[in-house]
Amino acid sequence: MPTIDALSERLTEYLDPQQIQQVRRAYFYAEQAHEGQRRKSGEAYVTHPLAAASILSTMHMDHQSLMAAMLHDVIEDTEVSYDGVCSQFGESVADIVDGVSKLTHLEFETKAEAQASNFQKMVLAMAEDIRVILVKLADRLHNMRTLGAMRPDKQRRIAKETLDIYAPIAGRLGMRDVQIELEDLAFQAHYPMRAKYIRRAVVQARGQRKDVISSIQDTINQRLRQEGLNGTVTGREKHLYSIYNKMKSQNKSFAEIMDVFAFRVVTDNVDDCYRVLGAVHNLYKPVLNRFKDYIAIPKSNGYQSLHTDLFGARDITIEVQIRTKEMDAVASQGVAEHSHYKTYGDSDSAVGSYKRARKWVQGLLEMQQRAGNSMEFIESVKEDLFPDEVYVFTPQGRILELPAGSTPVDFAYAVHTDIGNSCVSCRVDRRLAPLSQALENGQTVEIITTPSAQPNMAWLNFVMTGKARTAIRHFLKNQQRHESIDLGRRLLNQFLSKYGANVKDVDNRKLQELLDEAEFKSLDDLLEDIGMGNRQAYVVARRVRPEAEEGAEEQRESPLAIKGTEGMVLQYAKCCRPIPGDEIIGHISAGKGLVIHRTACRNIGYLRDDPDKCIYLEWYDELKDEFVADLSCEVESHRGIIAELATMATSMGADLLQIDIDDHEGKLAKVNMELQVSDRIHLARVMKKIRALKTVNRIVRK
Repeated sequence: MPTIDALSERLTEYLDPQQIQQVRRAYFYAEQAHEGQRRKSGEAYVTHPLAAASILSTMHMDHQSLMAAMLHDVIEDTEVSYDGVCSQFGESVADIVDGVSKLTHLEFETKAEAQASNFQKMVLAMAEDIRVILVKLADRLHNMRTLGAMRPDKQRRIAKETLDIYAPIAGRLGMRDVQIELEDLAFQAHYPMRAKYIRRAVVQARGQRKDVISSIQDTINQRLRQEGLNGTVTGREKHLYSIYNKMKSQNKSFAEIMDVFAFRVVTDNVDDCYRVLGAVHNLYKPVLNRFKDYIAIPKSNGYQSLHTDLFGARDITIEVQIRTKEMDAVASQGVAEHSHYKTYGDSDSAVGSYKRARKWVQGLLEMQQRAGNSMEFIESVKEDLFPDEVYVFTPQGRILELPAGSTPVDFAYAVHTDIGNSCVSCRVDRRLAPLSQALENGQTVEIITTPSAQPNMAWLNFVMTGKARTAIRHFLKNQQRHESIDLGRRLLNQFLSKYGANVKDVDNRKLQELLDEAEFKSLDDLLEDIGMGNRQAYVVARRVRPEAEEGAEEQRESPLAIKGTEGMVLQYAKCCRPIPGDEIIGHISAGKGLVIHRTACRNIGYLRDDPDKCIYLEWYDELKDEFVADLSCEVESHRGIIAELATMATSMGADLLQIDIDDHEGKLAKVNMELQVSDRIHLARVMKKIRALKTVNRIVRK
């Protein structure tokens, strides 16, 4: 069991005596605050924060991080407040402790919502100080090491959260050692039987592979000595969760994965890395398309290394990673590698992985600001924690790292949110390409924009990055609100026109009473509710109308003009497919907005005679939209009839969306057609043209 004296002794390697004394003071403060508290294992509670601080000390973290680790539970679990920690240990330490603390004083409907809100709070703190997440990871790592004291159901819940969120975050920050240990501990807790069988198989395979690994290692060492190159060659062990993941995702057997032998060569400088690469390629044949240069183009978490796959003797596949000592330190500890903290707070002089980590956290902060709620935010974060990446270029030669499977829409939002919002098409390697196409390494992507463009809801089906998904949802929500407010205003004006008034003339006292009653902050909130169909415009109009003058009579309301640009809050009924030129009537449907029917539609019959529920509509004079119409044709069936009908329709400028033969009666067949036309006159011309065919006996609009 770790003790404060043992930790203090270890800290003398890199901290001043005064800083060590501050860490000791934080320990004794935490010991006093947690006095009488016990962990599930029965140990004194203070052993947990001491163990978290010990984990951070192995990464050579600064004294403030160690103090925060000692105190990370005092605000949450004791009577000590933020101000108390701040007065004793300073604002920086108090902010880290507060960032790691859970939201304990708020009530949530579900456990998942509480976890999401806690993570959201931690991201805000991370944006101010990246050390918040490092302390949290140390806290989580010790909790996972001592998870056995928990109930089995709680073990599985904590293990799943670790696999979903904390292990990927450690990977995203380049903290490979922490990520591997978190994954293996969580894997054993969440899938105990699978972990047991894989561990047993690994131990068995290790004995069989020992001679082969030693032989390859000696051969590589011998070649490096011949070439006069310095390098330490070691065999790499695959960890349990990595083996399980590869078996699952690549659909491979355990034997297939263990047949690949992995080695790492650590050299003195970058020049030697490329010389070693040449030496091993001369020794064994390289596998085509399996070489990756992460030194020239580092991963988004700052990881740098050369990766190559080789064909060895006896049909053995060999994976080799080549890197410098500094790169090896960053690969294992990432943003926690202690040299980053010598320049802490000065982002211009901070090294690569620290700057990249800051950039990633800023991206999380932007997603958090645009997300509708904490659950939506945490889903976006999960999607953003992809281990595999593609590297693509802008036309100016700038490199962007994106998750594997990303599309040009993801690329557009990675460049800038405004570019994504105004994207209409793209060129990949100078050729026009679909916006849904998955990007590949090395491609150059050019985004074509136009000021009038806006995000499409269908993009949510294929975007991969959390930033793109959050930005699209944010835009669509705002767009729907604007459209709802506009429609709500028009509907309220229509009913107020019966009293010779409009929205500007409403009685302010009555309006305020209604807003207070409905718990709305502004008139726009009320208009949005009307536009979405959650509140009837005629009821609101009666409530807020101005006082009528004596002798004044109610006027007949004027029809509402449909422009076709109302967007998501206007729907054309599929039962009757109204188009310009039809007599139309509308009704408000809760959550959908205004639904338009033809006046003769049978489905609107029960509402037609109720003037308070039906809204009289007319078409705007200048409509440039395309509208869908359904036709039914009775034809004499013969080969090529479908092609004839399609040709006739398109020759009249109508877009044919769908055509099919419904049923046969002898030589007669019924054909259904779905067309896009501009108005009733256009449809009449199309029907006249089709009716002219000799094989068409009858054509009607549905």
